[in-house]
Amino acid sequence: MLEGFEDRYADVNGTRLHYVIGGEGEPLVLMDGFPRTWHGLHKIMTPLAKHFRVIAVDYRGQGESDKPEGGYDKKNMAKDVYELVRGLGHEQVNIAGGDIGAMVAYSFAANYPQATKKLALWEGAPFSQRFQDFAKPFPRPGDLNLWIYPLSQVDGLPAKLLAGRFRHVIDWSAEHLALHPERISEESRAIYAQAYDTPEALTAGFGVFHTFHQDVVDNDSYLPLEMPALAIANQGADFMRPMMEGKANDIRYSGIEDSGHFVAEEQPEALVAELEKFFG
Repeated sequence: MLEGFEDRYADVNGTRLHYVIGGEGEPLVLMDGFPRTWHGLHKIMTPLAKHFRVIAVDYRGQGESDKPEGGYDKKNMAKDVYELVRGLGHEQVNIAGGDIGAMVAYSFAANYPQATKKLALWEGAPFSQRFQDFAKPFPRPGDLNLWIYPLSQVDGLPAKLLAGRFRHVIDWSAEHLALHPERISEESRAIYAQAYDTPEALTAGFGVFHTFHQDVVDNDSYLPLEMPALAIANQGADFMRPMMEGKANDIRYSGIEDSGHFVAEEQPEALVAELEKFFG
């Protein structure tokens, strides 16, 4: 455990969430994505805790949180997080997330605008009807490879294929999606592999992708966000702008240089600087 932080659990919305909390100041909720856990945020949590009350959440199905059979649409996952922060006594929070965590954070802001002071997303955005442009089945070498999505649509198959073998997915993701795979340490890779290696964890992990069609319907029904929003992408990712178009009225964009998809581990100092500047 990180110095100055502690593990906690909360029963919310019919499930049990694990979260790690520390620091002083305004509450800042953080979530990472697949195939990682809250540990993917460990490089940014300590510096952010100097200014914020950091609440790093394992969302439903991730890490040490419960892995129920369903409820992985982002609207329901956002309700989990809303009940968590209300249970902690916070009426309003800053919220930020990467990858799947970004999708949950956006849904939180869309469904609970009164509880959202500011929203920041990195390397993840709400899928809308434009999702079909990013889900091409035969990517060219070097293209964004979304093989996880079609596999998630085949019930039961991810667990049968990958149980006990998930370390291969971790290493593949690091080598193909990170610009600096060496910055995803052996310790981190082992933590992620263990977190997803069981059939239950795999079914839950792929469950967040299985619901994308429902997420598209929900996301296209929301009014544009009114609170300040920040969208951060690595140097080569230009998908954030078209996917955030029309989703927020007060949005700014920023890029993280010399990074691949896993910016919280590849360029934590740069990400911390962006978040501190935005959240104040």
